[in-house]
Amino acid sequence: MTQTSDNVTWLTQEAYDQLKAELEHLSGPARTEIAKKIEAAREEGDLRENGGYHAAKEEQGKQELRVRQLQQLLETAKVGESPADDGVVEPGMVVTVAFDGDEDDSLTFLLASREYASSDIETYSPQSPLGTGVNGKKVGMDAEYELPNGKMASVRIMEAKPYKN
Repeated sequence: MTQTSDNVTWLTQEAYDQLKAELEHLSGPARTEIAKKIEAAREEGDLRENGGYHAAKEEQGKQELRVRQLQQLLETAKVGESPADDGVVEPGMVVTVAFDGDEDDSLTFLLASREYASSDIETYSPQSPLGTGVNGKKVGMDAEYELPNGKMASVRIMEAKPYKN
């Protein structure tokens, strides 16, 4: 889980290790692989009309951007514990909210940095409108947040449990 404040990103040891492994892969084997793709495409001749070359160069650019993002993130990271299972919403928690108090109209999401987003569960940043609204509230409380159109919306916090993957 991650929680960002004052340019420090709080990570569990597991999240730190996962991001560090991704960085090591992108900086080593993946970098070598993309260089080979570029060289193979370059050997095909005219680079102006070489789709494989341009695709490989674009992939390399995206990969290098991700390497820089990970380096910056890990440089400012502080490793900490998962949040306590105390019913208080905070980053690292799986939260279930009911819209307008209607339990049939509910949403369950992970409150965490986008760096920790997975396909298993929807992730909302603590800085998002909904994340800001529920952060620090307890189960059973109502929280308000601002919609993109400027109107206010209300949710009731039904559950908040530490994320386990």
